[in-house]
Amino acid sequence: MKDNAGFTLIELILVTIIIGILAGMVVINVAGRAEEARVRRAHGDIATYQNAIDLYALDHNDKYPKSLNELMGGKRDYVRKLTKDPWGNDYVVVVPGKYRKNSYDLYSRGPDGIAGNGDDITSWSDQAPDAAS
Repeated sequence: MKDNAGFTLIELILVTIIIGILAGMVVINVAGRAEEARVRRAHGDIATYQNAIDLYALDHNDKYPKSLNELMGGKRDYVRKLTKDPWGNDYVVVVPGKYRKNSYDLYSRGPDGIAGNGDDITSWSDQAPDAAS
């Protein structure tokens, strides 16, 4: 009797097809998550900068910084370093704010890098992603 150890060509093709299907399912489930992660990071950065700006205002008689650069290099650093948004653009602070007239507006221009196109991540709206989703 001849002992043929190993897999047949059909078995190898079937295993390859199954692995391909599983890999495709993983890619479909993960592909949309990158942009969601960028949006969540932008919301987190804005919350961090809001806290720093509010601390700055407490120390400067309710005067808000005209730019985020003022949060560093004075008597006290309110942030360790300034970061860009997840799309590589600077966060923008406007004093006095257009939407918050008695304080400031803080936002990211979003994925397209252009302010006011509806994809901006802002400090004045309820666009924060739901933590449960």
